[in-house]
Amino acid sequence: MNKRNFLAAALALATALPMAVQAETDYPNKPVKIIVPFPAGGTSDIMGRLIAEGLSKQLKQPFVVDNKGGAGGAIGTDQAAKAPADGYTLLLSGIGSNAIIHGFTPKPPYDSNKDFIHISELAAGPNVLVVNPEFPAKTFKEFIAWVKANPGKFSYGQVNASSGHVTTEYLKQVAGLDMVGIPYKGGAPALNDVVANQIPGMFTNQDVVQPFVKAGKLRALVVTSEKRNPLYPDVPTVAESGYPGFTAVSWTGLSAPKGTPKPIVDKLEAAMVAAFSDPAVRAKMEANGFVVLASKSPDFTKFVADEIARWSKVVQTAGIKLD
Repeated sequence: MNKRNFLAAALALATALPMAVQAETDYPNKPVKIIVPFPAGGTSDIMGRLIAEGLSKQLKQPFVVDNKGGAGGAIGTDQAAKAPADGYTLLLSGIGSNAIIHGFTPKPPYDSNKDFIHISELAAGPNVLVVNPEFPAKTFKEFIAWVKANPGKFSYGQVNASSGHVTTEYLKQVAGLDMVGIPYKGGAPALNDVVANQIPGMFTNQDVVQPFVKAGKLRALVVTSEKRNPLYPDVPTVAESGYPGFTAVSWTGLSAPKGTPKPIVDKLEAAMVAAFSDPAVRAKMEANGFVVLASKSPDFTKFVADEIARWSKVVQTAGIKLD
């Protein structure tokens, strides 16, 4: 490189660096997209819109949800992984598309540990084991006794690679249960069949099943959180029912493509913490059985890595192969 070219390159670099720093300092100066890798209307979509609303208020720019459903969340998550790392495309991350998928798919299109910066875990909610009221077991301990006395006779609704699916496999392993999964394409038809007593029960998310439990159409036997859930104060945890340490929660958070500048990540993390420290917002979410976390990036990053390892082990132990 001759002296003239060297000076031109140095000048270009000297000009670009302040512009990059200014872009990070001014962030956000235009609308930000949050990819929700599931269709509109479900729990993930609701969480994504809560985050968008909270960040819009905190950072004074529109944060807009972009639903990109398909392949259990993998399509939208892959798009987010490949987006420019400039802070203007973010991801609603979650247990299925950022942890469980690594157990079921040997080579997913993205690596949740390597392709993302995990900014903040928003909230977590337990799975709930529900049964039709006609099922003979009235408590979780009675349920365990019945299943052990009737191996292979309890059929449960199973949405492949879902939180409820791996929770059931986890319980089967720790409790030594022989139960039969009946595959469904979605949680709603499975739950409808439990209500109709076509199948006796299933694990599913606490917010989805609560109206059925409240109406007496289903019986909640156990929750999978570490502590009892406020939405189900009289329903015991698996951990307190003879299986210490058993937890399995559905979680959601905010993540960004790897390479997103640290000042932007720090600003988003601080905005998440501020937005979800609002007592009114927290109360609204807690009323639906969610534990609001709004964690910081290092904690969320470690949590995601732990979840990947944990559920991969459960899936491998079960020897589950998806078609």
